[in-house]
Amino acid sequence: MKRGIAVLASLSALVTVGYFTVSKWAIRHETLTFYDSARDNRPVAVDIAVRRDKEMQANADMITLPVAILNHGNTVKFTEYSFLAIVFAARGYLAISIQHDLPADAPMVTKVGELYVGRQPQYMRGVANIKFAVEEMKKVQPNADYDHLTVVGHSAGADISMYFAKMYPNHIKEVVTLDNLRVPFMTDGRFKILSFRSKDPQFKTDPGVIPPKGVREKSGITVVQTGYQHTDMSDRGPDDVKSTIQGMLDKFLDDESPFRPVVTDAPPLMTDVGPVAPYVPVAPVQN
Repeated sequence: MKRGIAVLASLSALVTVGYFTVSKWAIRHETLTFYDSARDNRPVAVDIAVRRDKEMQANADMITLPVAILNHGNTVKFTEYSFLAIVFAARGYLAISIQHDLPADAPMVTKVGELYVGRQPQYMRGVANIKFAVEEMKKVQPNADYDHLTVVGHSAGADISMYFAKMYPNHIKEVVTLDNLRVPFMTDGRFKILSFRSKDPQFKTDPGVIPPKGVREKSGITVVQTGYQHTDMSDRGPDDVKSTIQGMLDKFLDDESPFRPVVTDAPPLMTDVGPVAPYVPVAPVQN
């Protein structure tokens, strides 16, 4: 694995230059704010990244854009994952980064012994934000595939992504996480999962979150032990960290795999299905 990371790191300069060029000249960025009347007009801001040529083709009913939903970590803004958004946009995705937390929201706390150490309310709020943003984006860009989403997240946003995938698996194309620490992986092989793991003593993964290697191999789960710090996995991190993650993500999206989303003529609506319990007991943690 170290050799693989080294090889990708050696190419990181080319990857960074390529994505910078695409981002500057070919990708359109826009920030919109929607207001959820069902939740006291809660503002839900989204940052959109999309290739101009692909957007024009979609507007002309020539193509349907695949959709990637990006979910930020605690205390990190939704606009601070552009290094991920441009990977998806460059590949023709409609990349939608959602702001989940507001200044008026209660702070995230740790409650030892409670489900997901007491953070389930934040995950449920994140799920509600995704559902609402998707419905609003259908009005903005109707020619996109909102029935088979790629969900991406870092830290708390990674847990939101995995939680959403558990609730609405028929709406998931693939999942990409950067250090989901609380919510266990899905292991039914219904879609591919790529997870980047940090090596950070301040952010420890709960027991049972990452399945054993044999289960991962059967389920289409790729786990990459990066050796990076947990807080480096955003735009705030060093360029070499971001470019290496970009390279691995690009390869993941490019690879052919037997693991594909369950496609139906009419996927079920994203109705509320209630809380999602962990597959295994979660031991108390201190962080």
